[in-house]
Amino acid sequence: MIQVENLSKSFTLHNQGGTVIPVMAGAALHVDPGECVGLVGQSGAGKSTLMRMIQGNYLPGGGSIRIAGTELVGAAPRTVTALRRGTLGHVSQFLRVLPRVPAVDVVAEPLRALGVPAATARAQAEGLLWRLNIPRRLWALSPTTFSGGEQQRINIARGFVHPYPVLLLDEPTASLDAANRQVVLSLIAEAKARGAAILGIFHDAEARDAVCDRLVDVTGFTPGRAA
Repeated sequence: MIQVENLSKSFTLHNQGGTVIPVMAGAALHVDPGECVGLVGQSGAGKSTLMRMIQGNYLPGGGSIRIAGTELVGAAPRTVTALRRGTLGHVSQFLRVLPRVPAVDVVAEPLRALGVPAATARAQAEGLLWRLNIPRRLWALSPTTFSGGEQQRINIARGFVHPYPVLLLDEPTASLDAANRQVVLSLIAEAKARGAAILGIFHDAEARDAVCDRLVDVTGFTPGRAA
């Protein structure tokens, strides 16, 4: 479901005379259906850079990224958008939503984008908000006013409201208490059971051990660093 081959990335520092900094070379990994793979490596090794390339936010310098059979490198923007809409889910550490949109509609939005009727989408969103212990009194409020842990749970609900075949998880348990952490681990386990391919960054070692089938150390993909 996720196939990365010979992926490279560099950044050009335009304010420093166009200096080119290579940050990744020869990256390769695969994630099969029903599998959760964790990215590990010291800070700055390139975990987030690799995830952003797989999500389509960073343009690779070369190589291949195939998501459910679709080549992402060099793909047209509409292809990337369609992939994100129905195939490639993402749970970020940070909530980025329009102000004044109720939390329930923020969570339901991925379903509405797929044409799911409003009532059905809201009902599914409410089920996840309930499961993730977001108080009902907050459902009609903008999540821009929520605490960090509540915003993280809104991100999680958005990422799991549709059964994406591929999921990217960026620190999904980072801001959570023990009870909500367990809910998220259960959601990940259920996604694996239905056949989702999951790639994640988990600095929470216990969470990583609970859900990851394999680990990939990105240090070996970083120019100038030993694996």
